[in-house]
Amino acid sequence: MDAEPRPIPQARPAGTPRALTPIAFVGAIVEAYARRGKSPLRALRLAQIAPESLADPASRISAAQMECISAAAMQELDDEALGWFSRRLPWGSYGMLARASLSAGNLGVALKRWCRHHGLIADDIDLELSVSGETATLSISERNELGSLREFCLVSVLRNIHGLACWLVDSRIPLHGARFPFSAPAHSEVYRVLFSGPTEFDCAPAGIRFDAHYLALPLRRDEAALNQMLQRALPLTVLQYRRDRLLPTRVRQLLAAQDGQTRSAADLADLLHISARTLHRQLKEKGISLQALKDELRQQRARDLLLRTARPIKQVAQAVGFQNEKSFIRAFRTWVGQSPGEFRLAARN
Repeated sequence: MDAEPRPIPQARPAGTPRALTPIAFVGAIVEAYARRGKSPLRALRLAQIAPESLADPASRISAAQMECISAAAMQELDDEALGWFSRRLPWGSYGMLARASLSAGNLGVALKRWCRHHGLIADDIDLELSVSGETATLSISERNELGSLREFCLVSVLRNIHGLACWLVDSRIPLHGARFPFSAPAHSEVYRVLFSGPTEFDCAPAGIRFDAHYLALPLRRDEAALNQMLQRALPLTVLQYRRDRLLPTRVRQLLAAQDGQTRSAADLADLLHISARTLHRQLKEKGISLQALKDELRQQRARDLLLRTARPIKQVAQAVGFQNEKSFIRAFRTWVGQSPGEFRLAARN
């Protein structure tokens, strides 16, 4: 991505990292070499990928190997798009796009800039950011035939922009799902790793969906951070951020949508496309617990019901998820320093 060629990362010894990346993506890189009349053998050797493995559709490589062969190919072909488009994207093209987005006031503006500027350097596809309700969608419209590199192109572009978005706001951005206009490939099970949330095939246009609230987050990176990131930008497309800056907000929204009914950690984690253990850990990193969020929502709803309705205390207790009136009164006194009856009476006087 940067203007100056950087050292090609070395792949770790075969068998050390998890091998999840389909060999089909390596085949697409090899095809890009063939189109330029160049040999991919040096890049394969650097990445410790045996040429004969290309003939086995079930073969997989690690993220480190994919990073290594991609970096080598980008430099040797002088094309950061690896042959996807009708014209090359010379070394530094994507770094230029990132730099142009860095001064944006929030993620939404940054992504719109990226989409607009991408069209200036690669007119085979159009990128668009759209919002419908609380869902944001980054979609790709194909203006020209992408041929046999189509899957590799669409997957890579979406992984790239998703990784950049996470980096810009220093937050994991969980996806609601991804969609692609081609049939499910033989390695379709890998898409569960490439994209969080469900993946749909035979659905046009290609795109990813996520919570639109992330678009309002301010950027947390500066020029120095960008220069450092560009030294090894490729991992952005294969590594996910552990931190989710909007997680407490998203949990609150899910809890509030239940109108006082309880949700288990497993239920919430499933809706957020993470494990229950990850949910508890990320909330702890934010200095809050799931029980605290539940109590916060219960307290707010109890206050509203006590102030805006004439429901008996027992009914209010049931409405906010307490099985008996005594436990509700005890909890409410802990929250606000008054019993529910005293709170209601004081508010009316």
